[in-house]
Amino acid sequence: MQTEAMIPASEFCIHHNIELSFIYSLRDSGLIEIAVTEEKVFVPVSQLVQLEKMVRLHYGMDINLEGIEAITYLLERIHMMEEKIQLLGNRLNMYED
Repeated sequence: MQTEAMIPASEFCIHHNIELSFIYSLRDSGLIEIAVTEEKVFVPVSQLVQLEKMVRLHYGMDINLEGIEAITYLLERIHMMEEKIQLLGNRLNMYED
């Protein structure tokens, strides 16, 4: 079984000049997953893009955690709707040809 690549959360925090407590808050809200190994916190590489968006929302736009939760939920819904529209468009094109 292959394990997912991880980066130390402390390095992410230093690079983005944020507190580690912010990452814990996102984890507690269910917005990201982290792994703790030997008392070190790691973030999966697959979640870096999402985490960086949340950092920009919070620190750049001063949006609180509840706002980030709402924005994340709505963006996921939009993405699902876009996929469904694409699927329905493809099915419609099949009948038009």
